[in-house]
Amino acid sequence: MRRVIAIAVAGASLGGCSSMPSFSSFSWDSFKPTPPPIQVQLESTPPGADARTSLGPGCKTPCSVDVPAPDAGFSVTYTLNRFQSATIPVQVIRNPGDFATPASTITDPSPVFAELQPAGPPPRAGRTVMHKPRKPKPPKGASEPADSPFPQPGAASPPPASSTR
Repeated sequence: MRRVIAIAVAGASLGGCSSMPSFSSFSWDSFKPTPPPIQVQLESTPPGADARTSLGPGCKTPCSVDVPAPDAGFSVTYTLNRFQSATIPVQVIRNPGDFATPASTITDPSPVFAELQPAGPPPRAGRTVMHKPRKPKPPKGASEPADSPFPQPGAASPPPASSTR
């Protein structure tokens, strides 16, 4: 049995024409367990927004999604008709654990929350309506022009003309 193993190892160490994989291209990464997905709670004001993570999964708020635990952070983008979209960055914090506590992965913020602002009115399509500028009204109590044939209201009337006989 030892001879068979020794021959297999020797054959694997031979140059490039071997059909067996070489140990130099072997990676221990294939033995690493995949990290468990983390659950992310997504909320918004107003509720009912479409929330989509930069990792792919999404839902309508309020909801929660399972995302694969990334090595770095990710973001969540919220969209809703008649509201401005919002993107919230999320940090992934890993606690490796020790002999007494298991390893854990959390997100910050938790829950991921966005307050969506109303969008302005959409621009009107079609022709542009031009308005004439209005003339400013004179302030109250302003005097009438002197050339007006009508007396000012509340002004004393001139004395009647005296007639001589």
